[in-house]
Amino acid sequence: MPRFSIIVPSHGVAGRLSQALDSVLAQSFGDFELIPVCDAPDSPAADVVAGYAERDCRVAPVNSPPTAGLAGARNAGLRAAIGDWLLFLDGDDVLVPGALAALDARLGETGDVDVLYFEHERTPWWVGEPTNPAALLLATAPDGDFAPERAPQLTGVQLPAWSATYRRAFLAEGRLAFPDGHFTDVGFGGLVVLGAERVAVLRRVVVRHLLRRQGNLLGLPGEHHFELLDQAELVLTRAAERGLSEERFGPLFEQLFAVVLKTAAHPRRLGRGRRAFFRRASGLYRRHRPAGFRTPGGSLGVQHRLLASGAYAAFRALRGANQAAARMASALPRPRGLRTRLRYRWQLRRPLDQNLAVYCAYWGRGYVCNPAAIHAKARELAPHIRSVFLVEPDAVDSMPKGVEYAVIGSRVYWDVLARAKYLINNANFADAVVKREGSVHLSTQHGTPLKKMGADQATYPVVAAATGSFARLLARVDRWDYNLSSNRHSTQMWERAFPAEHETLEYGYPRNDVYYTATAADVARVRRELGVPEGKKALLYAPTHRDHATGFETGLDLQALCEEIGDEYVVLLRAHYFYDQGTARGSGRIIDVTGHRCAEDVCLAADALITDYSSIMFDYANLDRPIVVYADDWDVYRELRGVYFDLMENAPGRVVRTPQELAAVIRDGSYADEEARALRAAFRERFCQFDDGRAAERVVRRVLLGEPPEAAEPVIPLAERIPAPAATTLVRN
Repeated sequence: MPRFSIIVPSHGVAGRLSQALDSVLAQSFGDFELIPVCDAPDSPAADVVAGYAERDCRVAPVNSPPTAGLAGARNAGLRAAIGDWLLFLDGDDVLVPGALAALDARLGETGDVDVLYFEHERTPWWVGEPTNPAALLLATAPDGDFAPERAPQLTGVQLPAWSATYRRAFLAEGRLAFPDGHFTDVGFGGLVVLGAERVAVLRRVVVRHLLRRQGNLLGLPGEHHFELLDQAELVLTRAAERGLSEERFGPLFEQLFAVVLKTAAHPRRLGRGRRAFFRRASGLYRRHRPAGFRTPGGSLGVQHRLLASGAYAAFRALRGANQAAARMASALPRPRGLRTRLRYRWQLRRPLDQNLAVYCAYWGRGYVCNPAAIHAKARELAPHIRSVFLVEPDAVDSMPKGVEYAVIGSRVYWDVLARAKYLINNANFADAVVKREGSVHLSTQHGTPLKKMGADQATYPVVAAATGSFARLLARVDRWDYNLSSNRHSTQMWERAFPAEHETLEYGYPRNDVYYTATAADVARVRRELGVPEGKKALLYAPTHRDHATGFETGLDLQALCEEIGDEYVVLLRAHYFYDQGTARGSGRIIDVTGHRCAEDVCLAADALITDYSSIMFDYANLDRPIVVYADDWDVYRELRGVYFDLMENAPGRVVRTPQELAAVIRDGSYADEEARALRAAFRERFCQFDDGRAAERVVRRVLLGEPPEAAEPVIPLAERIPAPAATTLVRN
């Protein structure tokens, strides 16, 4: 039987769950079981947990449906636990080094107490000093083990469930579990203290709690705040039944109603239900107020008295006066030009056009990527929706016939942005765009993240300087309603990089649909358009952008490479989209395709891909054709740009470091041999998870047609997908 059972609910924290699990498994004290609680066997968190369970027998995951909430998840872990002592971590909490050893040592000193409380740190998600709110509360507690009567301020209300360890037998004997509903920590904490006979404290930080940028559900508006009153009533009723002494009942009552009044006075949490909440809280207050209870001083005391008398109008007036002092205007940038600002403001007052969708890709570079693929499918499945593509002036000539567009910065541009119900982008709209109530913003992304993205870039000075204001970046992210993902890796990394309240759609990338719908005739047509000679094998060379470099350099002497590998090959050179024109080499065997509008066409034309760290490898892998990673500066790139995983250990094919090695693997055919295919198969299994040729349809039906999530067509298993055929066969015996 392990000393500790550590229960970790994981709903909504897949991107940071590894930090929590690693912090437990890295403890010097190893006598424990780790119980991650997942939504379902196929959830994003379950994918993370499965790897840990395979590597360490102490990891014993269980499942609890999302509908059961946090209380249900913790109770599921509690039922499965067999340890002497229970700890509850949130999925984005971490145990500090040496935590379990410190707890074990303290429990050795105190004996079998029912509860051992300890300190915790609340760490801001971005900047700021961590706080230790439990330190002051625990400072006045007795040094040894003690009965709760000796520390009446320890009511359990002010300490979260993850700021204590509980004797499992005590919880079982008292039939103590987390009450259903929201604010379960309030109910559980109060009930635990009411049932405990001996408790102790450890004046040391054990848990580091990472505050989420978007907060949690308990801070969002909604009727769930009425459940706080359910928890308070549960605890107060149990206290009355036990005949709790006046010395203990007073602090318990005061701490519970401090939480209740904080919610009642909050400007946004209750909305239209504020009066009903106040009335119910007032009745609860009068019914359970202890004899001789003295209200606290200051503004809080005034709120107590108003609540006791049921004076909602006066309470509302007090709350309004406090809020008025805190109001400030939005600091987001505005459209340039007085006329433009006035027109945009006027358009924002008009009703949303329920049948208008606005699309943009790569900051207006043209009709490309996921937005273009969604646009095309919308014209087929939702023809009633008017679709407008936003483009820069120099991209106008490349727009396909029949596609309505607006030039960025024009009057029409601001008009459609103000009125559109649907706004779809693979990057972000301008800072000045207002997120209107009822509008739907879809971020499609434009690649699978190998390099650090979003907020994760902050610790890399070179890229952070280029990114600009992270506050503005996150303000743009806050407008999203949906974010598209093509694999579980992306789901988890986007959660870290873009911390905000939006729904992830694991539907695949619409731009990659063509890799499963294109025919041999389509491939032949594209090769002719690009000028690939008949019978030649085309190698696509697509390097990524270097944040620490200026201008575009191929990184390879392509002319020398062509001479080394023989006349049967031609090279298609495609620079990163930051560079409108690549560097043509003037040779018939080197074809500059940087200016070709559609990256997917170029990939269809290529028989194999050579890249460094470009996200094109994740898309190209859908074609199940050979990929070579040319990693001549991996260590520099990883250090300066930051990456999410080691590509050298998880490559989609052969990895080479020098031009000579690259030429050699092409000459001898090892870039397309069985070992290369095995590497590619593992890569596809991980990163081509949701791309099956039907992503655009899933997006249109869910986002534009409003069909429910359960109506989405299931993803076709990887083994059953048939990629577009290559023009030539590269397998060598």
